[in-house]
Amino acid sequence: MKKYLLIGTIAFMGTAMFTSCGQADRKAAEESEFTYEVDRFGDISVLKYRLPAFEQLTAGEKEFIYYLSEAALCGRDIFWDQNFKYNLAIRKTIEAIIDTYNGDRESDDYKAFITYAKRVFFANGIHHHYSNDKFVPGFSSDYFASLIRGSDVSRLPLKEGQSADQLTEVLTPILFDPSLYAKKVDQSEGTDMITASANNFYEGVTQVEAEAYYAALADPEDPRPVSWGLNTKVVKSDGKVTEIPWKSGGMYGPAIDKIIFWLEKARNVAMSDTQKKELDLLIDYYRTADLKTWDDYNVLWAGNTDLSVDYINGFIETYGDPLGMKATWESVVDYKDTEASKRTGVITENAQWFEDHSPVDPQYRKEKVTGVAASVINVAMLGGDCYPASPLGINLPNSNWIRAEAGSKSVTLANITDAKDIVARGSGFLEEFAFDQAEIDRAVKWGSLSDALHTDMHECIGHASGKLAPGTDPNALKNYASPLEEMRADLFALYFMMDPKMTEIGLMTSDEPAKAQYDNYIRNGFLTQIVRILPGKDIEQAHMRCRSSIAHWVYEKGKNDNVIEVVKRDGKTYVRINDYQKLRILFGDMLKEVQRIKSEGDFAAGKNMIENYGVRIDQDLHKEILARYAGLNLAPYSGFVNPVMTPVTDSDGRITDVKIEYCSDFLGQMMDYGRKYSFLPAW
Repeated sequence: MKKYLLIGTIAFMGTAMFTSCGQADRKAAEESEFTYEVDRFGDISVLKYRLPAFEQLTAGEKEFIYYLSEAALCGRDIFWDQNFKYNLAIRKTIEAIIDTYNGDRESDDYKAFITYAKRVFFANGIHHHYSNDKFVPGFSSDYFASLIRGSDVSRLPLKEGQSADQLTEVLTPILFDPSLYAKKVDQSEGTDMITASANNFYEGVTQVEAEAYYAALADPEDPRPVSWGLNTKVVKSDGKVTEIPWKSGGMYGPAIDKIIFWLEKARNVAMSDTQKKELDLLIDYYRTADLKTWDDYNVLWAGNTDLSVDYINGFIETYGDPLGMKATWESVVDYKDTEASKRTGVITENAQWFEDHSPVDPQYRKEKVTGVAASVINVAMLGGDCYPASPLGINLPNSNWIRAEAGSKSVTLANITDAKDIVARGSGFLEEFAFDQAEIDRAVKWGSLSDALHTDMHECIGHASGKLAPGTDPNALKNYASPLEEMRADLFALYFMMDPKMTEIGLMTSDEPAKAQYDNYIRNGFLTQIVRILPGKDIEQAHMRCRSSIAHWVYEKGKNDNVIEVVKRDGKTYVRINDYQKLRILFGDMLKEVQRIKSEGDFAAGKNMIENYGVRIDQDLHKEILARYAGLNLAPYSGFVNPVMTPVTDSDGRITDVKIEYCSDFLGQMMDYGRKYSFLPAW
């Protein structure tokens, strides 16, 4: 599972080396200052992240990172196609226009087209990466037709016998009809979530048919169930529901073969024999699509800890599937921040204490916390569903039985978090939305530490806590599983941040960082995160539903004691915490109930909690918050360009070093990736 946060942006200066990494002017390479923000368009800010101390890694570590990074980039097409079946054709059309259009490139229409192109590139498709709504082009369908007519026809993604005009006819309604493929993921209550969603995980089947298909496969008595449906597309063939596996020789085969190519090179220079064995299993999984092999790989990977270089690579997270079964492809390549990892080491050393003192029902606690491994890492490369929008923390594997028997790995992405923190400084965000100066001062002094601790505890011990009751179907919570799991991890972290144990083990010197986190969490869940939502829309993204549910539940439950107060001042709405200790108790009460829901697979209770507290937005409040946020000139979403890696070889062709350049051109990187890492057909 992954953790995301909302952070505003400004520019910050430091030192680094640059590259234009595409078509843009290379004069930035001569600059000596590091500007973290490289682009701004729509509601997006694009940043760079540093690779601190990369030059201190050994040649072998750098070579391993390089091969894994190439594997991370080779799966890009897979994620695009998973998001929507026409995305690759649309992307290749956009790329052809940008490369070859012979018309006026200074017009307002063309500038609107470039903004649209950037939004599509950032989202890996035509639907917003967070809201799931289809983008509205800022130019007309007639102008789109003129762009295609003015471009090199040989570069357009034409089917055999198809003309440029026919391509226009196919793509125009897809892009411009607001009712067609309107949402990538639609979890609206009462809808058929499969037929209403535009993602490419199902075709020709209904929600009822898909659920019946997987219900027939599940064995409730199996103590080690595979993750049915994780790596397939469900279709109907000759009237029968069946699956198309994602594997070498199957769906996505050409891209998977490229991933395998680089994984094999990485396998030969892996950091240990165990890491070689796990890569052998991962490669075998990509060749066979065997979910038992995937489980074997994850068991070995989860137990292989304390590595200087590590990675994730595969079909992993299920946020993009309304049923919570199909996994999007993603990859992260990383190296360990040894000093910062001492903090997570303290947390994991005390994991059993936290579990034993959890407020949840004792029957749903783990008697023995197994294999909780946590570290702080620096990202070297992002790919698939982790790029350009990156998580701040990751805890894997997701399989409940593997977590119980073999443990899990948790990582906090230090250089990603640092970049976001740096650009948030001085933005005016706190001054606009915090209740008073004391709250601002607390956030300035303790905010970075409190955010890091919350992320560490969310990933290290939150996701790793608790257990299912015997016989509970791990898929029982269906479309509510992801927000409930994020709630469970967030609540675990929030509850224990205020515990005296935190100062006893040296993670904090007082409870001030915990108060800073409580302030931030309630403010975000109640007020500020809704700047990401369009007027009139509900909350649908899993992490946002999580935060909204928690903030509104504890507010309602604490009303009699005025634990949290909604204050109106000068026409503006604020939230103020009046009793931090009582709020902590409420977090514990909610954690107890959320763990019960998960442990028992109580779908009805989980649905009620999310729908009642996490989905709907007060429209008057929404208008106010949007207006206040607009005055700050901030982008509510941020993501990253990757660094450019260039191997240095000796006379025998052996890699002796890897040079890093920092990209300062988002569109250039997108076009460069389109040329280098496009392996799947457009149709």
